[in-house]
Amino acid sequence: MSTYIPSAKEINRKWFVVDASGKTLGRLATKAADVLSGKLNPQYVPYIDTGDHVIVINAEKIVLTGLKSQQKLYRRYTGFPGGLREESFTRLLNRRPEKIIEEAVKGMLPKNKMGRQMGTKLKVYRGDKHPHEAQTPEVLEVIA
Repeated sequence: MSTYIPSAKEINRKWFVVDASGKTLGRLATKAADVLSGKLNPQYVPYIDTGDHVIVINAEKIVLTGLKSQQKLYRRYTGFPGGLREESFTRLLNRRPEKIIEEAVKGMLPKNKMGRQMGTKLKVYRGDKHPHEAQTPEVLEVIA
């Protein structure tokens, strides 16, 4: 018996669309990260990117549980002395809601070259319109 290893030509990538309205951020991010990494694919191999594409729409309608919506902070560093910048969840949700979902999902992917490549297959949009209708994406159901 030999182990089956799919080649790059044999990997057939699908497109999935997720509606984020009323969904919990962590549950949506976990499901999206599993699809992006290929763990729901029967051809899954840990050292080959067998994942599918994920489109997230209605990013501005994402929900957090408990008091996290008032307490959660997003930090980044500019690279200069005293350059630590903090932004609250509510402010970032009003300004750029796509960034919230992108950071949550990419934080669940591997921190290496293959994880960065998996992250490029994530597309997040504000509102319910997206430019990927030609790929005929399937609906991916996430439990609220």
